[in-house]
Amino acid sequence: MARFSQMVTAHRRRLGLTQEDVAAATGLAVRSIRDVESGRVARPRASTVRLLAEAFNLSAADRVHFIHAADPDLAGPAGERPQQLPLAVPGFVGRCAELEILDSGRHPESAKRTAVAIFTISGMAGVGKTALALHWAHRAAGWFPEGQLYVNLRGYDEADVVDPSDALRGFLEALGVPTTGIPASLEARVGLHRSLLADRRMLLVLDNARDTAQVRPLLPGAGGCVVVVTSRDELSGLIAAEGAHPIRLNVLTSTESMSLLASRLGAHRLAAEPTAAADIIDSTGRLPLALSIVAARMALHPGFPLDAFAASLRPDEAMLDALADGDVRAVFSWSYLALSRPAARLFRLLGLHPGPDLTAEAAAALTGETPASVGSSLRELTRLHLLAEHLPGRYAFHDLLRAYAAELTRSTGEADESREARHRLFDYYLHSSYPAAVLLQPQWPAIDPVPAVPSNVRSPSEDHDAALGWFAAEHQVLLRAVRQAAETGFEAYAWQLAWALTTFFAPRGLWQDQRAAQQVALAAAERVDDLAGQAVANRLLSRAETRLGDLDAAEKRLLRALELHRQLDDPTGQALTLHNHAEVCYMRGRPEEGLRHGQEALRLYRSVGNRAGEARALNAVGWLYAATGDYPRAIESCTEALAQQRASGDHNGQAATLDSLGFAHARLGEHDRAADRYEEAIALFRESADRYHEAETLQRLGEAREATGDVTRAVDAWRRAAQILDDLGDPAAEHAHRVLSRLTTTLTAR
Repeated sequence: MARFSQMVTAHRRRLGLTQEDVAAATGLAVRSIRDVESGRVARPRASTVRLLAEAFNLSAADRVHFIHAADPDLAGPAGERPQQLPLAVPGFVGRCAELEILDSGRHPESAKRTAVAIFTISGMAGVGKTALALHWAHRAAGWFPEGQLYVNLRGYDEADVVDPSDALRGFLEALGVPTTGIPASLEARVGLHRSLLADRRMLLVLDNARDTAQVRPLLPGAGGCVVVVTSRDELSGLIAAEGAHPIRLNVLTSTESMSLLASRLGAHRLAAEPTAAADIIDSTGRLPLALSIVAARMALHPGFPLDAFAASLRPDEAMLDALADGDVRAVFSWSYLALSRPAARLFRLLGLHPGPDLTAEAAAALTGETPASVGSSLRELTRLHLLAEHLPGRYAFHDLLRAYAAELTRSTGEADESREARHRLFDYYLHSSYPAAVLLQPQWPAIDPVPAVPSNVRSPSEDHDAALGWFAAEHQVLLRAVRQAAETGFEAYAWQLAWALTTFFAPRGLWQDQRAAQQVALAAAERVDDLAGQAVANRLLSRAETRLGDLDAAEKRLLRALELHRQLDDPTGQALTLHNHAEVCYMRGRPEEGLRHGQEALRLYRSVGNRAGEARALNAVGWLYAATGDYPRAIESCTEALAQQRASGDHNGQAATLDSLGFAHARLGEHDRAADRYEEAIALFRESADRYHEAETLQRLGEAREATGDVTRAVDAWRRAAQILDDLGDPAAEHAHRVLSRLTTTLTAR
């Protein structure tokens, strides 16, 4: 007590105060001040100590020493070593790169730092932010000899968000500050907290933070401390102002997901049903929380086959129901409830989008706004990790979040708004795809698209390259949009989007995608008895089936398309179908029949004045003349076609016609002339990004080079063809590799 009495006297004299001055400042009696300074009071009241500390305007550190001098039974702060970390999450897997980043904060040289090391771990709900933070914190605890502080800030819990002042009270108590010594104001608590940590090496884990404002008061001011913050918010303010190191946590990899399941279920159980295990991982979207909940269910039923669990998790809505025990909906809802009203509406409407990703323009179409006006909501959703901007300007939705958003839309009774939003979305995709399709294939007879929604957003393509870029970026989305339009009562949009996609699929040999799209388109058109849609879808489906080798099915489709175009009194549609039928007849060994179809197509094109179609039909007729052995007429017909195509600027048509001329010259034994034509065709196919037909012509070039004895250049042509076919995943690649192997062996033997 003598030490406390001496401290009171020393502080009073330092400030030049009399005992009467102190009494006036504190409201205490002068006698009480004298009793304290004389040591007659064995243990002063806590209120007396607090009033004296405030009257002397003590610093945070001096305040702590002053309080402890007044009450010797209290343990000094310097002796406190808090160890507040909760249990680490069992079965932790992966995250090697993220752990390495965190490890940089515990290196020996970190003790000499003057600036606090701060790491932010952000990501969507359930992605494992807390698991990573606690796993690393326990692993690194030995590097922080003076203890670890932990607080769950409950930033997105249904319970009240923890106020920074309350969090600081908990920290100060853990650091040994008596209740009487904890200041009332937030500012004073911040100062005391930072004073106590200034010379310490401690770890602070601030879990589940709502935003930067909640975190900033809890940060040490200087020294060798390390702070790890987890949040669904990106906490960009901490990154910008405090130099925090950001760690954005994504879902687990497939391998990590399998390891997590194995840690809960045993590797032998997964090895017995690998396909079912993979399906379960896919259904959960590799989200750690979802995987853990499903694993717990499976662990409770060790005798149940994994296949039964896998089946119960489809579709996404079933997955959400299966995760009900883990309250995943509630976890998602805490993020959703933190949104502003415009962002919440956008989140719900995004549940209507088919995926796998979207742009600001698509989001604007859903909401009926402009891309600029929807930008702030997109940024808010991204900041809270309800969306991820996985590429510049392209946003991805986790499948479970998409299912949750769609469920919200249904539960809020917004059926009319949902239908209007879908209408705008399909309109946006069709009326952005249609002009791009015309730019890619200007010589193709175009369809009559559904009338555009007035003032809806658009993504116009200015030229061929821009149109190509549009489809390259959007074709996976458009494939899903075709299916979704068909399933939600927008059948015309379904088949017309599928038509537009063909202009991108066909030149690239994406026949599986084309077949899938056209099958959906045909079923949609048949469902509403749309004859024009049925005719187009049958014809375009036949093209995919032709390239995939199902010639029987292709011919049936063409005959049906021809019948429908005749019912519609559509000579251009008939000509297109007869042109395609001519090719199928050639492939089935009936070139004479094919020639008749080609000649009828030529007549129909001429009857309606379709010059582009006429030129392409002349080329088809020329090819079939060559196939039947009439080479002079073949060359005559193709030469006429080439002149028309050069006059109209149809580069892709020229390439096809040059290929046909090469074919005719090769049949005449004029292999050098054939090779020259093939080289011209290949250059034009490459210019128009028609990789499939480039590969076809490269193979014929290889045959021509081999026929002239130039095996080296033949090998080069076949190698280039094989590479393209490999890239396209075309089954013809196998034949190309066989020929290439034979020619390479011949060349090596020389």
